[in-house]
Amino acid sequence: MQRRDVLKISAVAAYTISGMPGFLARAAAQAGGDKTLVVIQLTGGNDGLNTLVPYTNPAYYAARPNIAIPRSEVLTLGQGLGMHPALKPLMGLWDAGQLAWMENVGYPNPNRSHFASMAIWHTADPSQASSEGWIGRISEQIGDPFCASNIGTATPLALIAQNYALPTIDSVDNFQVRLPAGVQDAFDLMLSAQRGGEAAYLEQATRSMLKHTSAVQANIGKYRAGASYPDSKFAGQMKDVARLIASGTGQRVLYTSLGSFDTHAGQRGDQDRLLGEMAGALKAFYADLETQGLAEKVVVMGFSEFGRRVAENDSAGTDHGEGSVMFALGRGVKGGIHGDSPDLEKLNDGDVIYRQDFRGVYAEGLTGWLNLDARKILGGDFRGPGWLV
Repeated sequence: MQRRDVLKISAVAAYTISGMPGFLARAAAQAGGDKTLVVIQLTGGNDGLNTLVPYTNPAYYAARPNIAIPRSEVLTLGQGLGMHPALKPLMGLWDAGQLAWMENVGYPNPNRSHFASMAIWHTADPSQASSEGWIGRISEQIGDPFCASNIGTATPLALIAQNYALPTIDSVDNFQVRLPAGVQDAFDLMLSAQRGGEAAYLEQATRSMLKHTSAVQANIGKYRAGASYPDSKFAGQMKDVARLIASGTGQRVLYTSLGSFDTHAGQRGDQDRLLGEMAGALKAFYADLETQGLAEKVVVMGFSEFGRRVAENDSAGTDHGEGSVMFALGRGVKGGIHGDSPDLEKLNDGDVIYRQDFRGVYAEGLTGWLNLDARKILGGDFRGPGWLV
């Protein structure tokens, strides 16, 4: 029984850190840098037109007689645009020049399938030929399987790498190795034995996993929340993101998600609630970073797999569309609206036509924030809208 438990722990280590020999040396050499990119996935296809509202455009209200945001409720930003009223908690960041919106974001030959479109965003490959995520490729370039983590219950494709399986953490408090009773001595004996070849590599991987999880647990014990978070699952996830950043273990990318934004019916109720949940959690998260003295080291970037159709449907909702909006916030962000507003009278089969390739937004985060080679990670050169300072 003890031997079986020991082998089980070894298998976890091998799964968590499967890769090429020498990754520890590469990680030590390349994982430098103390900036973190937090990526938020708005699952289900968030409606960009009711998020960043073209409240001076008559075509918007003509296409949405029942679900358009009334002009009197819009949080005006300028350029004839304003935010959904549920995003009011973010107005302080906007006023401080620390919130950016990117207009008309998408990719060539848009796909309205949730699964296909999300895979395209996760792999940064509109051809759908890649099985490796763009964040997984970050870990390969850095050479560190602990440089990025997902906060949630299932590892997204974005964090799948060719040689590594990046961690998914359902709770920071549970991010540790807990051995069954009576196994510790056998486990220590296993690690202390002299080995060569693949067995030596497995030992290295196991020790690295133990070192990393122990460091996280030691440091999060010192964390004291610098803000009061709302009582929601997403807010709890953002608090865990803050705790991981404060733990100082050098994670470069942290990923989490909120959903579902698939608002085919009764959109105003569902999207209003979700955007409010997101805004409240992000306000608390940023205030927490400020209190911890970490705000200068973190940028948040948010996306959804597609937008919604311009015209509402018969169920007071919207169906799958194409182009949409992205957002970013933080001290490193060039606040404002980047890109031109969509032409609501010139559509592609009823959808907003994308003008900004999402890979350009990714590229700016990779190069300008994380100081990585975006071309190698994304497989080409992509021009961004200029959302970083």
